[in-house]
Amino acid sequence: MATRDSVFIFIFRWIWKDDGATGDREEAAAAAVSSSSSARSSEAAITKHQSHQLQQRQCRRVVSHSHPPAPRAVRISLPHGTLSPTVTQSHRTEYRAGLPVPGASGEGSSMPSASSAARLLLALLLVSAAAGHDDAAARRTMEEFAGFVPASDGEGEGPFPAAFRVDSEGLQRQIDELASFSDSPAPSVTRVLYSDKDVQARRYIKGIMNQLGLAVREDAVGNIFGRWEGSEAGLGAVATGSHVDAIPFSGKYDGVVGVLGALEAISLLKRSAFQPKRSLEVIMFTSEEPTRFGISCLGSRLMAGIEELAQSLGKVVDNQNVSFLDAAESAGYKMHPEDLHSVFLKKDSYSAFIELHIEQGPILEKEGIPIGIVTAIAAPASLKVEFEGNGGHAGAVLMPARNDAGLAAAELSLAVEKHVLESGSIDTVGTVGILQLHPGAINSIPSKSHLEIDVRDIDEKRRNDVIYKIHQSATEISKNRGVLFDFKIINQDPPALSDKSVVEAMEFAAKQLNLEYKKMISRAYHDSLFMARVSPMGMIFIPCYKGYSHKPEEYASPEDMANGVKVLALTMAKLSLE
Repeated sequence: MATRDSVFIFIFRWIWKDDGATGDREEAAAAAVSSSSSARSSEAAITKHQSHQLQQRQCRRVVSHSHPPAPRAVRISLPHGTLSPTVTQSHRTEYRAGLPVPGASGEGSSMPSASSAARLLLALLLVSAAAGHDDAAARRTMEEFAGFVPASDGEGEGPFPAAFRVDSEGLQRQIDELASFSDSPAPSVTRVLYSDKDVQARRYIKGIMNQLGLAVREDAVGNIFGRWEGSEAGLGAVATGSHVDAIPFSGKYDGVVGVLGALEAISLLKRSAFQPKRSLEVIMFTSEEPTRFGISCLGSRLMAGIEELAQSLGKVVDNQNVSFLDAAESAGYKMHPEDLHSVFLKKDSYSAFIELHIEQGPILEKEGIPIGIVTAIAAPASLKVEFEGNGGHAGAVLMPARNDAGLAAAELSLAVEKHVLESGSIDTVGTVGILQLHPGAINSIPSKSHLEIDVRDIDEKRRNDVIYKIHQSATEISKNRGVLFDFKIINQDPPALSDKSVVEAMEFAAKQLNLEYKKMISRAYHDSLFMARVSPMGMIFIPCYKGYSHKPEEYASPEDMANGVKVLALTMAKLSLE
């Protein structure tokens, strides 16, 4: 009883934190919690006190799907022989990160201010737990307080007051500023691990974290953490985040929405005067993209404690023969191979991890649904196959005498498509993303070919069956064409299921915001795939223009980003108070 009563007193203090007559209200709060029945009466009194305003306007969701005109197609060529260009420029751009200025609360009213109302909404999560209310009663109470009158200027449309409004203009400005750190011309973005542009982007993110008052740290490989300390710092923190590296000539929203959007969610909660119980932490993961060293989700894989990766990274080189360790040192992360183990996290290092991300597919936009709640991430696998023949002059060697490594690669590419289509499931996908021929001259028969193949499925066994069939095809092609072949499985990761408690928190947030949502599977992998090994995990998707991603036309509207940020903020708030 004493614990519950102290919680009620804390909540009353928090609700009217900046309003007048604090002492009188604290006395009233203390009297109100003298028994469980009087505590419930106090809740009812608060509800009655605001009911006339809550009924004045029916909140409705306004979903905007305005998009810019499709940009003209731009053909850009990489430098000859370069798959992931190495940055040579030493110029560094100074920046100033724009952050929103918290709005002032209304004064002189006996009603809680707009920011107090937002605090009240979040505080009720804790009230229901402390008072022992059942879930249905807590939900009814929350729904009743989800109808605040929008701001008079019309910009507060929806269930939350102006204090719980996303600074969409500021968020878009930050996205545009981050996109300027690129090794390819706008509208494309190229930002490769440990390049000068990557270093500039890292400095930019740390600058925003510092402006928000977060405690900033980095680990050995450059995963960046910004922590908002909670009132009970000993509890496992609630984490969120994504990545900002970008494959050559891609767009500016992939991953970036999950980092800058997470920082805006923190800013939003701070503007709403929310005080976390569990600490909240934003993570910028190192190298989610496999561009430079062929390793996807490098930072989160290490955080998940994958020993094989830690053992091999000291020997890995890029296509310019620069080692991982040398590249890291050039970016300011000098380390010894044994330092990689310091990145490992223990199981349940976080109480929850939530990643905000563009869908990278067309489903949400086509169906007009603003929020996707991810229930599982498909199992990815990466393969490398090399064929070696005898080559020769394109004119002098007759067709029957050839052992063409290029045709072997072409035949295997078609075999990948065949096996995927015959899997019996639409969830099975396969892609030959890289195909290189040597020596690469029009008048020379290819003596060597190199393929990198991506296979994914939500069903791990079905995916592995496809990989087995691809290997069988490579064996038959090698025999029939008289070429040698080498077949390597680079990674063969299991799928990840979203945690039930995190999914429920995301659903709760979407409902409170009156946002329609769709449960869905992520067929793209993300850092969340590996964070699921050390923490309960969940993902929030928002629509993107025509499902475009990994290309300059990639786009997410300010409205859709704002919806995602609000769902993320409320989800983190709920999980922080549990």
